[in-house]
Amino acid sequence: MAAASSSPPCTMLRVDGTRIVNPAGETVILKGAGVGGMLNMENFITGYSGHEHEHRAQLTEVLGEEKATFFFDRLIHHFFAEADAEYFASLGLNCIRIPFNYRHFIDDLNPDVINEKGFKLLDRCVDLCAKNNLYVILDMHAVPGGQNQDWHSDSGLTRALFWDFKDHQDRAIQLWEAIAKRYKGNPVIAGYNPLNEPADPNKTASGHYGARVVQWYERAEKAIRAIDPDHILFIDGNTYAMDFRAFPDKPLPNTVYACHDYSMMGFPVPEQFEGTQDQKDKLRSSFERKVQFMREKNVPIWNGEFGPVYQNEHKDGAEAVKTNAKRFALLEEQLEIYRETGVSWSIWLYKDIGYQGMLYVDPDSAYMKLIKGFVEKKQALGLDFWGVVNKDGVKHLYEPFLQGLKDMVLPKYQEAKYPKIWTFERQFERVVRECLLSEYVGWEMAELFRGKTEEELEELAASFSLEKCKMRDGLNKILAEDATKK
Repeated sequence: MAAASSSPPCTMLRVDGTRIVNPAGETVILKGAGVGGMLNMENFITGYSGHEHEHRAQLTEVLGEEKATFFFDRLIHHFFAEADAEYFASLGLNCIRIPFNYRHFIDDLNPDVINEKGFKLLDRCVDLCAKNNLYVILDMHAVPGGQNQDWHSDSGLTRALFWDFKDHQDRAIQLWEAIAKRYKGNPVIAGYNPLNEPADPNKTASGHYGARVVQWYERAEKAIRAIDPDHILFIDGNTYAMDFRAFPDKPLPNTVYACHDYSMMGFPVPEQFEGTQDQKDKLRSSFERKVQFMREKNVPIWNGEFGPVYQNEHKDGAEAVKTNAKRFALLEEQLEIYRETGVSWSIWLYKDIGYQGMLYVDPDSAYMKLIKGFVEKKQALGLDFWGVVNKDGVKHLYEPFLQGLKDMVLPKYQEAKYPKIWTFERQFERVVRECLLSEYVGWEMAELFRGKTEEELEELAASFSLEKCKMRDGLNKILAEDATKK
């Protein structure tokens, strides 16, 4: 294990103009990563298909409730343990973003009761970070009904029903009130990220999407600050943290505004990052468009998610090494842009099964050996939006089907459905592949666990422990070097 953190102990942070500062008024730039896949699971991170609540239900059906609960509890334990916090701090990084699912705290059939078990899960992570002088940003990644149309809000739907039902919105505020009560005055908590990537199709009077996002943020801010007046709020823009046009002229007090700055050049698409001036200019202009609101209002910027994905070097060898070198170069260029104006950031992702994480589960581990065939099948079927490299294997099935559907819709309506950043094909893909087919195929992964003993389940869960993971050294070296730069 590398040397422990040299960072000073955490102190309460606040906003001062465009800066995040400590009690002495010194600038603090938060640099870290999101621990996705732990308290808010995602299909490409741990290998299942579809949505977390479906995956949990399927494993419960196959294993029984007691064994399924045991497995998921142990998976969470190994996903982020003391060794992880120590390693993270040893890189010189200073902040962990913890995405969590409301279901750890709220039972939809008994929603007035806040489940203490959810807090025990959060407390464990916060305590580990405190020991290693790491700040924590608490990120509500999934809320009742889903705040966006995608898999990571765990609704199982393609419509963000959170915005259509006041009860859903009230439940999320109720949970934030409980969180504020729990962590009020705790200096390890850098702040609260009330909603990950909201996507509200309702327009303001000025014609911009996100009317209900703004209204909910105003309610949430008042409710949280009535209990905890000191912690910073980290507020995502609408339409997946990329659009602030609906936001009012006056920013909320003691608030950092958050964009997500993924570049398509870091994904398996035709245009790869070659380091040309045109590509560098494109990166910069894309980022500046997303943070225009923050620049105009003179508030701090937090880039809550960004980062390329990586080709499998164990499988693809020299070709993957060449591809990943371009992805690393892209990342370095992005980090340079952020450094120029002191932008805080949280890269996505800390740990997964090999697609994007700083660490990834060993391909020779018990878990990966068990699910290898299933992952290959869902890759071939194109079931994950984020984790699929090549969908050509099922192109002969989907392209005629989608073209036939498209021919039935008048051209002027083909791009009418929100979010407008999604193509007509993407809208149908989300329904057919990622919701419907993924739920059916998910049973195949669950069956792989049938008959497993607790000892075997422990071995599978322990595959996610740091000691049994591989380090993505090129990525971690870049992050560690940036951590030393001001």
